[in-house]
Amino acid sequence: MPDSVYKVIELIGTSEVSWEDAAKRAVETAGKSLKNLRIAEIGKLDMKVENGRVVAYRARVNLSFKVESIA
Repeated sequence: MPDSVYKVIELIGTSEVSWEDAAKRAVETAGKSLKNLRIAEIGKLDMKVENGRVVAYRARVNLSFKVESIA
């Protein structure tokens, strides 16, 4: 198995439906411009509250992808 290098970025996905949907949106949006996505880890979950009601879910996602060799 050859040696590999991975980069980790942090994203915040939002959804009016659920935390799961918020995390999924973050990963799928990143997948439109990044290649070789490997692991998504949920770092933190929170909610946006207005007038005592939950109006949005937010998921902070650490996403890793393999860095391609230029050689």
